[in-house]
Amino acid sequence: MRRMNRRTWMKLGLGSAVVLAVGGGWLASAAPGWQRGAGFSAGAQRVWRAVARGLLDGVLPTAPVAQDAALEGLTTRLHVAVLALPGHAQQELSQLLALLATAPGRLGLAGLGTDWPQATVPDVQAALQQMRSSRISLRVQAYLALHDLVGAAYFSEPATWTVLDYPGPMKL
Repeated sequence: MRRMNRRTWMKLGLGSAVVLAVGGGWLASAAPGWQRGAGFSAGAQRVWRAVARGLLDGVLPTAPVAQDAALEGLTTRLHVAVLALPGHAQQELSQLLALLATAPGRLGLAGLGTDWPQATVPDVQAALQQMRSSRISLRVQAYLALHDLVGAAYFSEPATWTVLDYPGPMKL
């Protein structure tokens, strides 16, 4: 493995600063993915539905109407979950969703060339796997946030517990 010298670190730092400055300025002008009073933007909802289809494949109902209902319920539970997050976490999630809702952000962060609604489940799963196993910690953190929020929100509904053979909490 090649060691990085000081000049390489400086170039990496400068390049990262430029990318963050340009990306941050551009992102600030984009529509937020989440607003406390309004909920998720339309783009963020498309991201959530596609990510949920990828993460919950084999768990979601297969009938289209039932799957749409399950994804709609998930979106409602995600809204409740995000409301419980501290303000700074809501803001960071809003930025992540806004970025993923754009073509450059989707391609750069998730590596997904197809727009979320048109992407197949295997395409979304491959993109999520790339994020999960990336050497770039930002991509891994973004994956973990999406994964944990989708899982927690989906399985917080008692009707989903049967898929896990979970009988529910013990009665005390």
